[in-house]
Order: sequence, then structure tokens, then C-alpha cells
Amino acid sequence: MNKRAIVLLSTAMAGTLLLSACGGAAEDDPAPAAESKQSARHNKADVEFAQMMIPHHEQAVEMAELAETRAGADVRSLAKEIDKAQGPEIKQLTGMLESWGEEPLESMDHSMDGMLTDAQMTELEQADGDAFDKAFVDSMIEHHEGAVDMAQSELDDGENPEAKKLAEDIVSTQNDEITRMRELLGESPTDDGGSGEGSGDSGDGSGEGSGDSGDGSDDGSGDSGDGSDGGSGHGGH
Repeated sequence: MNKRAIVLLSTAMAGTLLLSACGGAAEDDPAPAAESKQSARHNKADVEFAQMMIPHHEQAVEMAELAETRAGADVRSLAKEIDKAQGPEIKQLTGMLESWGEEPLESMDHSMDGMLTDAQMTELEQADGDAFDKAFVDSMIEHHEGAVDMAQSELDDGENPEAKKLAEDIVSTQNDEITRMRELLGESPTDDGGSGEGSGDSGDGSGEGSGDSGDGSDDGSGDSGDGSDGGSGHGGH
């Protein structure tokens, strides 16, 4: 084999290897493309979830920042955790909307579940010490309950995997925080009407017992009177 033939053969082999490498890369591409397509899949519920949760979270962060200088140690610690969790979630939700070609809401809608009105926020800003702690916890419980409801709607009706995963995290985290806040107020899960039902049962039982006793007494008195009249009549004859 002469030198020219060797060069031609080497060139041909190199070309074959190059085509093979390109073909392998092309075969690997569909997976990331499919993953990207899946992450971009969304519906109206996904968009509404992200659009509404952003201002909802922003208000929670605003409330948490107030606690830094007004709250006691326990409430201040909780507020820091809320701020730490919801700040990154706001960025994630904003990124989702951008990837879907959607825009955030232009203004905060105070009619959303659990949202504080401007007047309520002003009252919270003016409170301090124990008064602030109670107002903050009461308001944040309601605020969290609203967020859980919104997240549950996303789980029920949403389609986007990332949005649904975030909704799961919100439900789990905020339910745990609701439990902690109720404990700070001295409440427990059994405080919601349990003692009232027990009192009602006791009252019904007492009333029924009294009624039975009264019926028995009336019956006995009547029998006694009949017997006396009968005896007197026989004596006259």
C-alpha cells in the first residue's frame, strides 16, 4: 500500500468516526428536549397559582420583616423561617411565569384568601411587644390557611410538575407552621369545639334523667290515690 492510499484510508476512517460521534450526540438530545417540553407544559390553573402566590408570599415576607424589631423571641424565630422559605419561592414562581411567557399580577389583590387589608397591615405595623405577637400569629395563621387552600387548588387542577411539587411543599411546610403558631397561642387540635360538644352531651343526659324521674313520681302518686278510694268504698258497704 503506497503512501497516498494510506492517507486516503486514514481520512475516510476519520470521517466515519466523526459521523458516528455526531450521530451519538443526536441520539442523546431527545431526553433533555423531552424534559424541557415537560417542564414547559402548563395550564390556566398553573398560571393562576403562580400569579396569586407571588403577592401572597410577598405580604407574608413583609409581615415577617416587621417581626424583626417588634416580636418576642419565639415569634421572631418563626418569622425568620417564614422569610427564609418564602423569599426563594417568590423567585421560583416568577421564573415559572417567565418560562411560560406569562406576566405577574400588576398589583396586590387583598381579596385573596388570608390576605391582610391595608388597614390590618397598618394595625400590625403600629403594634409592639405582646400585642404584636398575638396580632402577628392570628393574622399569619389565617394567611397560611389561605396559602394552603391555593396550593391545594393547584394540586387538584394544575398540570405543571414543578408547580405541583412547589404546591406540595407549601401545603406541608405551612401546615406545620400553623400547628406551631397555634401552640404559641396556647391552643391544641382538640380546642376546636371539643369541650363544647362534651358539655352539650352532659346537659342532654341530665335533662332526660330529670324527665324520667318526674314521670315515675306522677305514676306512683296516681296509683296510690286509686287504692285509697277503693278501700274507703268497701268500708261504707
